[in-house]
Amino acid sequence: MSIAPSAAPPGPAGRLGAEADAATSRALVARCCAQDPESFRIFVTIHQGKVFALLSRLLGRSSDVDDLAQETFLRAFRAFPRFDPDGPAKVSTWLLTIATRLALDSRRRRRARVDDADEVEAPRDGDATPESALSQRELGQAIARAAEALPDEQRAALVLYDLHGLSLAEIGAALDVPESTAKTRLFRAREKMREALRRDWRTP
Repeated sequence: MSIAPSAAPPGPAGRLGAEADAATSRALVARCCAQDPESFRIFVTIHQGKVFALLSRLLGRSSDVDDLAQETFLRAFRAFPRFDPDGPAKVSTWLLTIATRLALDSRRRRRARVDDADEVEAPRDGDATPESALSQRELGQAIARAAEALPDEQRAALVLYDLHGLSLAEIGAALDVPESTAKTRLFRAREKMREALRRDWRTP
């Protein structure tokens, strides 16, 4: 089952396809709110990629990722009866909020150290020269170091906005702060990333 918007061209057929997909998504969420196990298994299949991606970006190559992904869906299942399918919050944003808070709690508890060299792989390109491959690898490592050095809340704001497409209002809700604070954290995260890259990375 897919909850992606219909790929049909604009027009009546396209609108009908989009409406059918939206209706299917609402029906699935409604069944999850009723804690139907089979519907929830479908929900997990649809959303597990986003959850794993978010946790990996916030925690790096941590052994906690699998456990926290399971905990995210366990908490979602328990909380679904209180989720309003007709409310303003998108279910994907609601789910990523649960994952984000678990990840930040984990980082605060453990302050896991990430091996940047293992976390970032150099792009594979059969035509790349050794010099360009080295440059790409060094840039990737510099980006990973800069992101890892960010305060947890700033890193979360950056990941949620740039990589998961959440709005500032949604990020504020996820981090339990006002929208203006979320905007400030995102601005500061980007400034620190640019500053770190200017300082730490030089082209060959």
